[in-house]
Amino acid sequence: MGDNPGMERSERVRQLVEDLAGRGIRAVAMTFVDNAGIARVKAVPVQRLGHAVAWGIGASPVFDVFCVDDSITSGRLTGGPAGDLRLYPDLDRLTPLAAQPGWAWAPADRRTQEGEAYAGCQRTFARTMVKRARADGLELRAAFEIEWFLGRPDATPACQGPAYGMTRVVELAGYVDDLLAALEAQQVPVDQFHPEYAPGQLELSMAPTDPVTAADRAVLVRQTIRAVSQSYGYQVSFAPVVVAGLVGNGGHLHFSPWLNGRNLLSGGGGRYGLTPPGESVLAALLDRLPALCAIGAPSPASYLRLVPQRWAGPWRCWGRENREAALRLITGAVTGAGSERDWAANAELKCFDPAANPYLLMGAVTAVAAASVNAGLTLPPEVPGDPALLPPADQPARLPESLPEALDALLADDVLAPALGEVLLDAFSAVRRAEQDLFAGVPAHEIAEATRWRY
Repeated sequence: MGDNPGMERSERVRQLVEDLAGRGIRAVAMTFVDNAGIARVKAVPVQRLGHAVAWGIGASPVFDVFCVDDSITSGRLTGGPAGDLRLYPDLDRLTPLAAQPGWAWAPADRRTQEGEAYAGCQRTFARTMVKRARADGLELRAAFEIEWFLGRPDATPACQGPAYGMTRVVELAGYVDDLLAALEAQQVPVDQFHPEYAPGQLELSMAPTDPVTAADRAVLVRQTIRAVSQSYGYQVSFAPVVVAGLVGNGGHLHFSPWLNGRNLLSGGGGRYGLTPPGESVLAALLDRLPALCAIGAPSPASYLRLVPQRWAGPWRCWGRENREAALRLITGAVTGAGSERDWAANAELKCFDPAANPYLLMGAVTAVAAASVNAGLTLPPEVPGDPALLPPADQPARLPESLPEALDALLADDVLAPALGEVLLDAFSAVRRAEQDLFAGVPAHEIAEATRWRY
């Protein structure tokens, strides 16, 4: 059977179907994340999984130009009712859903009807960027922090305890236990959980992994949080801003670049142990953050969050453990037990939020890292404290303060625009322009209300 990949795959699918059915699973949800940052789905009965693996499941390419409110726009290359694509589930990621009895989940790749890679598939984009980086020996290890609001439909928080307070854990002990148990059953490694700053806000951090798996986990974790929340009668929001004027939800991205098995953010002769290639990667990301914000902070609501003195990282600067800088360097601890720096040193991009498509964001960050690892770039001077407290003349530049500003930077970027390619960039920019038009002139509180339950 090892000499016949088709037969081997068929046998694998047969065994999977038999196992899933034996566990009471009747349907498989296949998701992809669109350019508005919404996870869309097609599902099949478990007995049809083999057909989906062999032939895919039909899905219109018009999903590429869906907006956050489900209105449909169009680009030069994408839009309208004609055409079809096929969703192919990734069997390596297929997961029985602990919080949704009877269901399993798999992320899907979108291909043409001829089975070829689709130029607009965000997950394929991420995988392509990872493959190109690995060809040069570069590997990114990455993980998302996921922040969410838990509460009632009127935005009343589910808990009343203070920010970061143990009181919130006591109030939500059963909920948190069920959530962690579901993630453990789904083999999602969780590094940390804690209450966050805003009312009803919680945070969960996942263990680092490769970029595509990190994006897959972000999708799976969010839907698991949603399912567990619903079982308690709560609604959950991953929106950049839940209530206008309050601290919003971040989608912080932690990453470390590794070259030929070595962490480039540790063990070098530069500041805080940075190696020259590691510093070059960080410098390039800092330089291209205005363009990356179009992907990582892609909603008009994102710019209600990205303001000073809310630890959102609105400043185009870096600093060791500076939580107000867009780029935070985390060197790791050194204690009597030894040093964790060689494997734990990483950087955090704090300016991103959960409106982002995680596959687009991981692919974009990987593309910049691959293009810069051997470029010899250096970081500007560090900003060690709150930039807002510096004299205006000494403050670093702000990141884009609006979506159009970020989108203009993306379209002009000589690394990111070519990496995305014409089809994906056209559809993405069409959605972003349409959402900007949708909320043009709308008061902040109405933008927050309109997007609160969409993410």
